[in-house]
Amino acid sequence: MKKTYRVNEIFYSLQGEGYYTGTPAVFLRFSGCNRACSFCDTDFAAFTEMTAEEIAARCAGFPARHLVVTGGEPLMQLDSDLLRLLKLHHFYVQVETNGSLPVPPEVDWVTCSPKAAPWAVNRVDELKVVYEGNDVEETAALFGCPLRFLQPCSGKNTAETVAYIMEHPLWRLSLQTHKLIDIR
Repeated sequence: MKKTYRVNEIFYSLQGEGYYTGTPAVFLRFSGCNRACSFCDTDFAAFTEMTAEEIAARCAGFPARHLVVTGGEPLMQLDSDLLRLLKLHHFYVQVETNGSLPVPPEVDWVTCSPKAAPWAVNRVDELKVVYEGNDVEETAALFGCPLRFLQPCSGKNTAETVAYIMEHPLWRLSLQTHKLIDIR
């Protein structure tokens, strides 16, 4: 029997957050997570079992070749077998992780949004922290990533987030633009 993955959804839109904001992308959202964040917007009870071949074929049906793998925590399921199939379709693979698990070598870009220690992520290309009014410099220092994005928590504390960035200019503002312009 072929291995299956629990897929919450696959869709096509624009990347709404971080470094690649505005980039047309295929989104592969896995179901399941090893954290319980109060602001999470994913329904983990909903999923479809799919093989790697089914996932790659569905993703390849869209015109973009930028793939954002997200969740929950996508690294609970994303593996080299699936990634190699996606690479055969010429995908540039961006993963959005909470930092709790190591990243397979076939991943092109790692967006780490750390939620709670311990962290096992072995690489970070951009750090995206959801700002909840706390000092985030210690978190940034742990990851040593020069691309630092601070994001208001569900858009509720934008003024405070901007004020923090103004006092700590190594951070950049990341808004959930997909929610602002009402797209997926």
